[in-house]
Formats: sequence, C-alpha cells, structure tokens
Amino acid sequence: MDPRNWTLHLAPGTCAQAVHIALCEAGAPVRLARVDFASGQQRSPAYLALNPLGRVPALVTERGCLVETPALLAFVAQAFPEARLGPVDDAHAWARQQAFHSYLASTVHVAHAHKFRGARWSDDPASWEPMKAKVGSNMREAFELIGRDWWQGPWVFGEQYTVADPYLYTLGEWLEGDGVDTAAFPWLLEHRERMRARPAVQQARAQLKALVEAAA
Repeated sequence: MDPRNWTLHLAPGTCAQAVHIALCEAGAPVRLARVDFASGQQRSPAYLALNPLGRVPALVTERGCLVETPALLAFVAQAFPEARLGPVDDAHAWARQQAFHSYLASTVHVAHAHKFRGARWSDDPASWEPMKAKVGSNMREAFELIGRDWWQGPWVFGEQYTVADPYLYTLGEWLEGDGVDTAAFPWLLEHRERMRARPAVQQARAQLKALVEAAA
C-alpha cells in the first residue's frame, strides 16, 4: 500500500472532513480532489462511474474505490496501526467504535440531512418544511444521547484519541447551523477546541482551503 497513489474525493462542509483529518493523523500523503457540489459534479457521469452513490468521501486506492465514512475511518485505523487510531486488536472495543460510527452515520447525519434534502423522503414539497422544523430538536436529542451514553472524555473513548474524534468533531460543527444551542454541551465545545489545536486538523483545514482557492 502506498498512500501517495491514493486520492481522496471530498467537498467543504461535508463528513469527508473526518476522513481527511484521519488520514492526516496517520501521516498518509494522499492526493486530494474537490467535488464541486455547486455545479452538480457529484452527479456527473465521470464521478458516478467512480462512486455510484454520488457522495463524498470517496477514497481511490490501488485496490479500488472505498466509500462511506464509517468504512473509510475503519480502513484508516486498520491500514495504519502504528498511528493508534482505533482498538483494532480488541474485538469488543472495535465493535463499540463501529457502533458509534454507525449511529453518527445512520441517525445523526440523517437527522441533519432533513434540513436540506426533504425530497429524499417525500415528493410533497409541503412536507419539507415540517422536516426542517424537526432538525434542531432531533440533533439536540442525538447529542444528548451521545453525551450520556457514549462520551468518556477527554476524547470520545477516553484517554486514547481515535478516528471517532474527527467524526464527532465534524458532525458537531453542524449544530449551530441546525439551530442547536451548543452551550448545553460544554463537553462538546471543549472537544472542539482540543480538536482545533491538533496539527492534523490544522493541516486538513489548510489543505482544503488551498484546494478551494486554487479552483476559484
């Protein structure tokens, strides 16, 4: 495996940031390719040939293209065990981490998506506004559950930083835009500041900013 031959397809403001940060944490020098959502590039024939889901992230490796954030985070943790980004040798702890990622993907991200993509669930435009109206309360309830049942601190699973942390950080950044008062989650705000202080997070943000500016 040579990550210099890999390409991560990503877009600003998406959960691809979690995978980007994880790759930076692992020291994997992958290429980056921005998918321009504004122009609909994610639905272009070329991109759909790469990733039929029409979403990001997508990581092209020498063995093929990998998609879906939980799978990609698991891949990074397993591909770079020396980075200690997940309990890959502890089956129970590994399953618990995958359960957390599944919750973020299947419940938290989906709750957020109702703000923008009501057409996925209903053909009646009149139903989209009620969906949007529920986003804030659904996201708040999800993070209440995370804080009560998952969070250990100072990282998601205690003293050891894992790929769960950039995933939580990325989705947590959406809360204010979803109308959630994050003052109710001091543990999350403290985690956000710890994340922003990490060199890998700063590296990922700088790389994405340069990619966006280069395309402007």
